[in-house]
Amino acid sequence: MTGPPAGPKFIILLTALNVTFLLVSDFTGARIIGLYGVGVSVTVLYFPITYLIGDVLTEVYGYAQSRRVIWISMFCSIAGSAIGGGQLAVPPAAFFSADAAYRTVFSPSLIISAAGLFAFFAGDISKSYALAKLKVWDRGKRLWLRFVSSAIVGEAVNTSLFYGIALHSVLPQRLLLRGVLVGWAAKVIVEVLMLPLSYRVVRFLKRAEGVDHYDYDTNFNPFLAR
Repeated sequence: MTGPPAGPKFIILLTALNVTFLLVSDFTGARIIGLYGVGVSVTVLYFPITYLIGDVLTEVYGYAQSRRVIWISMFCSIAGSAIGGGQLAVPPAAFFSADAAYRTVFSPSLIISAAGLFAFFAGDISKSYALAKLKVWDRGKRLWLRFVSSAIVGEAVNTSLFYGIALHSVLPQRLLLRGVLVGWAAKVIVEVLMLPLSYRVVRFLKRAEGVDHYDYDTNFNPFLAR
């Protein structure tokens, strides 16, 4: 008697990590830190991890699997934001003095939430598409080139959309463009610095899964959830 066919062993872990970093970014994206005198979102420090995960998913499993994880992450983000905002409807205990701080952190901002979700989807899809196409075009050679090139594309889309929609009223106009450029550059630099790790993870997964997908006949419609 045989059981169900074995599927990819690490997809669930990668999906869970992607959801985790996206949810953290949802709740912290409006916090501005200084980077070389320019105001940028604190998410430049950890949001690029989602792009590393996207790189690995597309490179090893293909565009369709990456797109599926993007959609799962989006649904989890919507649910998390709804719960995070909805729990504020429950009155606090009379002795709980920190309620104002919780409301500041978890009060949903429709603009920031929508901007973050839209920027994530557009950026991740653009990055995955660019990487998949470059892999086919370059016949699987020069992994570093498609990782860096797709990062430039994906991070440009993500950063410009998020800053342009969510932070246009937070940052002065004269600093907004500088913030976009610095935020974009910072995310790309982080990805470049993570290349040695990316190489190791990709090699491990290809060997462990026995998969190295090429998107020759893939339907690249971003609105398919599978």
